[in-house]
Amino acid sequence: MGGAMSGRLKISEAKTSSELRGWARHCGSGRAAARAYAIANALDGLSRAEAARLAGMER
Repeated sequence: MGGAMSGRLKISEAKTSSELRGWARHCGSGRAAARAYAIANALDGLSRAEAARLAGMER
């Protein structure tokens, strides 16, 4: 236990990156907004590490 995550979760494409960013602007939670921005960045083709970094998150 305590090892690195071995699997990745698939990112749903039910919402577009633009829709996620719009939701993030109005959600009221900084942490939830950062996650939404990171997911939107990943949907736009950035690596997960870069998407998280640009959204102000550490992986």
